[in-house]
Amino acid sequence: MVERYAREQMKKLWDMQAKYSAWLEVEKAVVKGWNKLGLINDEDCEKICQNAAFDIQRINEIEAVTKHDLIAFTTSVSESLGEESRFVHYGITSSDCIDTAVALQMRDSLKIIIKDVQALQEAIKKRAFEHKDTLMVGRSHGIHGEPITFGLVLALWYDEISRHLEALHHTLKIISVGAISGAMGNMAHTPMELEELVCKELGLMPAPISNQIIQRDRYARLISDLALLASSCEKIAVAIRHFQRTEVYEAEEYFSPGQKGSSAMPHKRNPVLSENITGLCRVIRSFAMPAMENVALWHERDISHSSVERFILPDAFITTDFMLDRLRGLIENLVIYPENMLKNLNLTGGLVFSQRILLELPKKGLSREKSYQIIQRNAMKVWEDLREGKSALNAKGESLYLEYLLLDEELHQFMDEKMIRECFDYSYYTKNVDKIFKRVFKDC
Repeated sequence: MVERYAREQMKKLWDMQAKYSAWLEVEKAVVKGWNKLGLINDEDCEKICQNAAFDIQRINEIEAVTKHDLIAFTTSVSESLGEESRFVHYGITSSDCIDTAVALQMRDSLKIIIKDVQALQEAIKKRAFEHKDTLMVGRSHGIHGEPITFGLVLALWYDEISRHLEALHHTLKIISVGAISGAMGNMAHTPMELEELVCKELGLMPAPISNQIIQRDRYARLISDLALLASSCEKIAVAIRHFQRTEVYEAEEYFSPGQKGSSAMPHKRNPVLSENITGLCRVIRSFAMPAMENVALWHERDISHSSVERFILPDAFITTDFMLDRLRGLIENLVIYPENMLKNLNLTGGLVFSQRILLELPKKGLSREKSYQIIQRNAMKVWEDLREGKSALNAKGESLYLEYLLLDEELHQFMDEKMIRECFDYSYYTKNVDKIFKRVFKDC
């Protein structure tokens, strides 16, 4: 229920009611500022702040004639007031109101995203400690490499998400700025003190300088941060999709009672959530380019950015909010299969220990090139046996690779049987897991 409320909260921040409410909040802050500077008397200020209102239907009617949404808005507001309405929107330009209002929307929306990211972090952290020592095979190029733990995979995800969280906190400051600087940004009609008063009232910082608008590099940085965050979330989703492949089956999305995977094949249990997340992340990234293209506007301002932002700002925030919540739930409910992870780790008949043995031979005086030759030729024998369908374990229950190495006379000139067997030890690969966790999860 809390999660559903959070999603609704984000959507409400970007509907028409929220848009005009933010505009009105800025206009009232301007009136209060003028009041403190002595232009508007206390009575008119109080009337405007208490009675000013808007009607969305009326705004639409006026805009149909004026073809200007801000003028339609201020006209609607003026209709809710008396003579004091002459001080509504006094001395400021459309972008003073709109950009400062959008800053409020972006600020409040980004705070929700930050909470989402923190919740995702906690979910990943919990599962990381749960599987800190769960053995699995590490892969490069999709091929088995060496033993790792699933906890290390999760810790890596946590660390990456932490960098995005840090960036979002920084960006929150960058986008939380207002501007009441007038039509060309020269503050000819609006003293600097007014801007400072308005921004303080709204909980924003004044932009050090603006022209007719707040500069769009701020917006581009925000959308780029969301795009980068989405890229890492997709990385996690793609990994889960791989883990759920039938041939791998090391983890899978929770499959609820009554859930169906296919209209034609009743046996299917598909990674639909992670596939959905992958698609959503592609959409979020698509907003980065138009946001960056909005930075370059003609002179003190044109309007080419406006239509873009009407799409990308609400869509980027709403989609990111939904995606992060879905990924958090996926991580929390992810079903892990340690037995299958161990089975896959043993799939290549001990080949995952090849580097361990390779590193021992130079200690015995053998060149790296000769060491590599000995280790590789025995590994190729194992690959050939596996291609022919031979079991990864011999009749004694030992790995094929160990068997071949123990029979290699040249290897025995440098390593005895005890030394070779000691190299086939999983604990060698996990001895630093606790240290890595302390470095990643600093408070643990």
